[in-house]
Amino acid sequence: MTPAGFDIRLLTDADAGVETPGFAALLIDAVDSGASVGFLPPLGEAEALAYWRSVQAARLAGERLVWAAWRGPDLAGSVQLDLVQRPNGLHRAEVMKLLVHRRFRRRGLGQALMLAVEAAARERGRTTLVLDTLAGEPSERLYAGLGWQRTGAIPQFARIADGSLQPTVVYYKLL
Repeated sequence: MTPAGFDIRLLTDADAGVETPGFAALLIDAVDSGASVGFLPPLGEAEALAYWRSVQAARLAGERLVWAAWRGPDLAGSVQLDLVQRPNGLHRAEVMKLLVHRRFRRRGLGQALMLAVEAAARERGRTTLVLDTLAGEPSERLYAGLGWQRTGAIPQFARIADGSLQPTVVYYKLL
């Protein structure tokens, strides 16, 4: 269920790409607010745009699905589903980069984006989903509340803004 006032859509080839300033700003906001999404602050717009260009290429190649959530003209959030392409993994996918702009957090948007990902994965026969998140982050409560299973933590996995190495937690969900 989409929270009131938000519009969540799976991007299609007819949509403008994700390599736009709005998507760059969403990623920069996530990194600036401490999200462990593969980048360290300060994240510049050029680097953020380069990342989204790579996402766009994967999307256009049919390897990645991308959802965007808007509230009016504002990009409020996004999430990606990376579709495993190897023959022995066509039943699997990885949830990546669940981003909710800090102005729109705590309104159910993260949950709505995750439910959209799960529904699309089911439709595509992707029955095993995986993801990882920094240990101790609020996202762990979200994933557990949606029925994701914690498999364990990998120590010293991700460097954070203060330079320390932190563990990541791996989750899976069988649909």
